[in-house]
Formats: sequence, C-alpha cells, structure tokens
Amino acid sequence: MAHRTPPPEPRDGHAAAAATPSAFGVLDECHRRTLAALDKLEAIVDRIDGGVDAQTRMLAAEVIRHFSVTVREHHEDEERHVFPKLLATADAETEQNILRLQQDHHWLDEDWHELAPHLDAIARGQNWYDVAFLRDGVTVFSALSRDHIELEETCLYPEARARTGAAEAEAMGREMAARRRAARRAAAGGASVPPRR
Repeated sequence: MAHRTPPPEPRDGHAAAAATPSAFGVLDECHRRTLAALDKLEAIVDRIDGGVDAQTRMLAAEVIRHFSVTVREHHEDEERHVFPKLLATADAETEQNILRLQQDHHWLDEDWHELAPHLDAIARGQNWYDVAFLRDGVTVFSALSRDHIELEETCLYPEARARTGAAEAEAMGREMAARRRAARRAAAGGASVPPRR
C-alpha cells in the first residue's frame, strides 16, 4: 500500500483549532489524519514480515501517538458535543446511527488496546510481536474505523453543523482546546485532567 505523508500532528488542540474556522474543522481534520494513520498502520503490517527497520519503528511510534491520544480526544469531542445535540431531537434513524457510533467507540477502544502493545514492541525494536495477530487485528480495526468515519461524515456531521450556530461552534472549539491543554499539562505532571461527563 502506498504511504502518504500527512502534515505534522498539531502539538495540541489549541493549535488545531486556531488553524480551522470552527470546531467542526478540527473534527474533520482529525478524520483526515486518522485515515492517513490507518494507511501507516497497514503499511507497518506489510513491512514486518521482513523484520523491523528504523522506518517501520518510526511509523509505529506515529500510529501509537495518533490512536492513543488524538483519536481518544476526538471521540470525547463527539460524545460531549455532537451526539448529545443530535439525540435531543433525533428521529429514529439518526438515533440508531448515534447508538451505533457510540458502540463503535467502545469496540475501537477495545481493539486498539489489543493492538497497541504489539505496535509498541515494534516501535521499541523488540521482536515478540505477533505478525498474524496484527494482520488480522489491523484488518478489522481499519475497516471499522473507515466505516465509522464515513457514517459520521455522511449522516451526522452535516446535520450537526446545520444545528450549530457560529457562537456555539466557537464555544465548542474553546472547550475542546482547553481540555487538550489540560490533558497535556496533566501528562507533564501539571494540572489534573477534567473528568469526563
């Protein structure tokens, strides 16, 4: 599979928000980066049959950072801001789509917890990872991730945008950026992370 190199990951949510016109721009950008990270993940699986070189280790480290941090923040953005707003006035189809997407978040998190240790071994240059497990697991994880993004972008995001005014979108972006800054400080030993609602 061809490897596409995306722009560097933003250092924090504030930087991402500053580069986009609204919080939905941040959400869209995360989807673009996630699709690129899935390409990297599949490229890793294609490469490891012949052993692990420095490029493969670097790709593994990049993928770990994206799915362990950026994607989790993105899912919380949706759980806090997108899904509740739509559920408040959802028709039956929209409600079923949201319930499916919430279940997807759960399965994606579980799948990633199983894949991450093997990718961490690759990133560290260790050789205990299971190639067959990674190949099967990445196939499932990538398919679910792509289906999830497609459903959000075709069915939910357009409706959520239509229901969100400019001031509300700006407030949404500020909350997302503040939560990311707090998480970075907490990871560095500073302020505590605000609890999930």
